[in-house]
Amino acid sequence: MPEIPFPSTARDSRFEPVLSRLTDEFSDVHHTTTVTRCVDAARHGAEDVTGQATPELVERIARQHLQVLALAFSERA
Repeated sequence: MPEIPFPSTARDSRFEPVLSRLTDEFSDVHHTTTVTRCVDAARHGAEDVTGQATPELVERIARQHLQVLALAFSERA
């Protein structure tokens, strides 16, 4: 897949390593934009529920989202 830069809208540099790891991990299943949206959703969800979003928590939540999406895609095929 071609390398697509992460969107720069309100990007917190603390989450760049999370984006990089998850993009690499799911490169054969999800496009970079999907990974970015999951990380953003995980970050906002963590902030809404706990009042903070550490990179570790965001990564765990986003990874679970991406795994569920991958499972859903595989069941449709």
